[in-house]
Amino acid sequence: MKPTLLVLAAGMGSRYGGLKQMDGLGPNGETIIDYSIYDAVAAGFGKVVYIVRNAFLDAFKETVRQKYSGITCPDGTPFTFEFVTQELDKIPSRFTLNPERQKPWGTAHAVLMAKDVIKEPFAVINGDDYYGKSSFRILADWLIAHKDSKGRCAIVGFELDNTLSENGTVSRGICSYDSDMKLGNITEFLNIGKEADGNVYGDNSSTGETHVRIEGTNLCSMNMWGFTPDYFELSERIFGEFLEENINELKKEFYIPFAVDTLIHREGYSCEVLSTDSRWFGVTFKEDRPGVVAKFAELAQQGVYPTPLWK
Repeated sequence: MKPTLLVLAAGMGSRYGGLKQMDGLGPNGETIIDYSIYDAVAAGFGKVVYIVRNAFLDAFKETVRQKYSGITCPDGTPFTFEFVTQELDKIPSRFTLNPERQKPWGTAHAVLMAKDVIKEPFAVINGDDYYGKSSFRILADWLIAHKDSKGRCAIVGFELDNTLSENGTVSRGICSYDSDMKLGNITEFLNIGKEADGNVYGDNSSTGETHVRIEGTNLCSMNMWGFTPDYFELSERIFGEFLEENINELKKEFYIPFAVDTLIHREGYSCEVLSTDSRWFGVTFKEDRPGVVAKFAELAQQGVYPTPLWK
C-alpha cells in the first residue's frame, strides 16, 4: 500500500503556471509544487490527486502530463495522477446554493471532492507551500503504519520560528497537545512577527488578547494533514450540518481544522501531532520571493535536490 498525496490547488489561477503559487523559484524554473511531488515520490507516496477548478482543468492536466510523465516510484511502479474539481455547486442535493455566493466553500470541502478517487490513507497539502523532505517522510511513515486504522488522523507541526516571514507579519494556527502528542485544539494567532527583542509576538484571535508573546518553538499548523479513508464519511456529515447553518452565508467556509476539531470533541477522533524540524517556505509577500529563490539555490548546491529536478 502506498499512500496518496492530495494537493489543494483550486485557489490557483486560470492556467497552471499563472499565479505566484506556480512561479518558477528553483534553479531551473522549478515551482514549489514540483518540489512537493519530488519529495512525495521519495517518501513513498504512489499517487497525487489534484483539487482544481473546472475552468482550468484541461490546461492543468496537460501541464502535469508534460512535466511528470514517466515518473516512477522507488520500486519501479508508475507514479500516477488524478484530478478532481471543486465548485460552489458541489453540495448535497437537499441544499440550494445562494446565487450571490462567489467564495469557495473552504479546504475541508475541497478534500471531500476526492472521496470517490481515494480509497487509501492520504496526506493533504497546500499547492503553494514548501514543506521539506523530512515532513513528507514523517507523514508517509505514519500513514503506512495506520493503513488499517479508523478514527485517527495526524497533523504535521512546524516550529513557529521555521515559518515566519522577514517581510511582514503572518497568521498561524498554534497547536495545543498533551504528553502523548494528541491534538487538543488549534488557536489562530494573527499579526505574528519577531520583534527587536528577539521574541515572537502575535494576537490571539480566540481571546482577543493582543501582542501576546509566543514561544518560537511552539508547533503550528501549515495545513499538512494525514487521514484514513473513513474521514470522508464523517466529514461529509459535518459539512451537511455546516450547510444547515450557513447555506445562505456568502463568506463562511468549511475548514479542515474545524472538521478535525469536531471529530475530536464529538466523535472521539484522535489526531496525532507529528513534529518536524523542516523549514517551511512560501511566498506570503512579493518581497519573500528573492529569499525563497536563494533557499532553493542553496538546497541544490548542497545536493539536497538535483538540478534540474526532473531529468
